[in-house]
Amino acid sequence: DENGKPAPFHLYSMRQAIEEGFIKDVLLNYTTYELYYKLSKAIEDDPKLNRGKASKAIGKYVSLHPHNLAQKTEIIIEHFRQVVSKKIGGKAKAMVVCSSRLHAKRYYEEFERYIKAMGYEKDIKILVAFSGKVIDDNAPDGVSEPNLTGYSEKELPNVFEKNEYKILIVADKYQTGFDQPLLHTMYVDKKLSGVKAVQTLSRLNRNHPGKENPFVLDFVNDRETILASFQPYYEVTTVKEETDVNHLYDLKGKLDEFLVYWVQEIDEFANIYFDPEVKQNSAVHQKRLYAITDKAVERYKAIEKEEKQDEFKKGLRTWTNLYAFLAQIMPFTDTEFEKFYAYAKLLQTRLPRRNLSDTVHLDDELALEYYRLQKIKEGAIVLEKGEEGELSGTSEAGLKRSKKEEAHLSEIIDVLNERFGTEFDEADRLFFDQIEAELMEDETLQKQAKVNRLDTFKFAFDDNFIDVLISRVEQNSEIVDKILTNKAFGDWVKDFYMKRTYSRLNQ
Repeated sequence: DENGKPAPFHLYSMRQAIEEGFIKDVLLNYTTYELYYKLSKAIEDDPKLNRGKASKAIGKYVSLHPHNLAQKTEIIIEHFRQVVSKKIGGKAKAMVVCSSRLHAKRYYEEFERYIKAMGYEKDIKILVAFSGKVIDDNAPDGVSEPNLTGYSEKELPNVFEKNEYKILIVADKYQTGFDQPLLHTMYVDKKLSGVKAVQTLSRLNRNHPGKENPFVLDFVNDRETILASFQPYYEVTTVKEETDVNHLYDLKGKLDEFLVYWVQEIDEFANIYFDPEVKQNSAVHQKRLYAITDKAVERYKAIEKEEKQDEFKKGLRTWTNLYAFLAQIMPFTDTEFEKFYAYAKLLQTRLPRRNLSDTVHLDDELALEYYRLQKIKEGAIVLEKGEEGELSGTSEAGLKRSKKEEAHLSEIIDVLNERFGTEFDEADRLFFDQIEAELMEDETLQKQAKVNRLDTFKFAFDDNFIDVLISRVEQNSEIVDKILTNKAFGDWVKDFYMKRTYSRLNQ
């Protein structure tokens, strides 16, 4: 480089790999135990929320010794059973990262004891991985990995491929170079920092059909340490922000008032959707589900005012996004929510689109109610773009943009700040970058841009732009709120992206 230091001639950053869909963002649902407890505590404090086993275990853990493996075991097993086990079509796996080989051995024994005591043997089988022999009070001559699992060290990775084996407990082993796409969740009980943190958490980043929202529950580390660890390698990411669980109930109540769906229709839908005897991807199955949602689609069309249609549509999308996040942390036993979530996911894809030539107007109260998520200490982890580390060098090359393109895109912050009096910074610019990346990956827009003039392309772009904004509201609610509620501001941003997306897709 210009300072005489060795530098890569090309850098393919984590950020670019995530935006291009090659790997998952492992920090998107990174949750410290402090945050997990705060959210889950709301379950106990609110009579409307689940008071199930997992939430009670969480409450007990707070008052006990931080290294009490029995309580951590209960939290991990119950969270896996009630949340993770349903992911990736029931194939999701998890990893427990321990601080030592002795901890791994004792975790394994405690997991076995708890699983047997609760009668979970048919649901969960576990494995443990560590090198050599571990000496313990009950094993003075030492015990090895094969002694505990019954498999040789070479066999273990292939054994873990089997569907019945759900959780792998590790100590140093398999924290690097382990490729298991079904690994969805990681429970961390070990101090991590620097490259070790990046390598360990990155075990979750492999893609697999149906794999969404990989999840990390960290008992030990704080967000600042993880941020500092990823920064030299990673340009930007966010962690889901803490939100008020009562938003689910408040928003659901507002959606109910539209009378678009009926309870008996949701029950009918759920009876088919969750029937294990029904092949969900069959044409007959899909036809039945579509027929049930047809009634709601017609009622939606019958809503006279277009702004009310928009209000319902965006509220429905916000509810499903919020529930998907909170369900990762809270073991809801409210089956009505799970049924409504499945129903709403299909319904929102069936609601007709129209030309939103004007930015949707929402008053401040509505915007705050639907879109602004409360920011407290466990807010988004934002890794600053362009920050340099000795290992990674500058990150500009990873964007595969010419200097001219990069300069042009950076103008959006300068123009917005000057024209509308905002105070957006580099971190906010990265949010705008992510919007552009998602628009560029949209297959519908790719096709429309190739066959239409700009004035016709606008019709397809408007709805897609709104959908992208809503999907990213939890990352930066302030910007999304301003785009949706300030007509002049929103029109300028939308027009900027429409022209830029059309131009780039036709290059």
